[in-house]
Amino acid sequence: MKLSVFVGTSLDGFIARKNGEYDFLPVDESEPHGYDEFLASVDTILIGRNTFEVVLKLPSWPYGDKRVIVLSHRPLHRAGITRHVERMSGAPAEIVTELRASGAKHVYVDGGITIQGFLGSGQIHRLTIHRHPVLIGTGIPLFGSVLQDIKLRHVGTRQYKNGVVTTDYEVIN
Repeated sequence: MKLSVFVGTSLDGFIARKNGEYDFLPVDESEPHGYDEFLASVDTILIGRNTFEVVLKLPSWPYGDKRVIVLSHRPLHRAGITRHVERMSGAPAEIVTELRASGAKHVYVDGGITIQGFLGSGQIHRLTIHRHPVLIGTGIPLFGSVLQDIKLRHVGTRQYKNGVVTTDYEVIN
């Protein structure tokens, strides 16, 4: 089973403002950055509770019929979303074991705290980071402090006319 991150950040490394807004990340761009292809490659989406709450506010459900796992200790208020959404809690290694046993093959990990926890516990295999040409100075960082070095292997970098730079890394375990 493979766990991947596909995320946009400001150039200074923030995935959202302190209030959770990500208005500095363009939503409707004329240049595709591979999200549709990436989403088609995953069978399971693993998100934190805060990210789930943000997704519920979007005009439409972005994940189609994909299985969505929300990490939370509290019951979920799904606002009409009933199919394909499950709740799990536990340590990253336990969740990975449970996902593997349930048949998950490629998991999209999203949400700052969730990414940090799974990366820090050695569960993430690939990172795709889209750095947008904006500095916001403060916000929710993609990466928090780490207990030990996390070594990465550069896979490739692409740049786009709008200034976005996308870099792919494999995590070396």
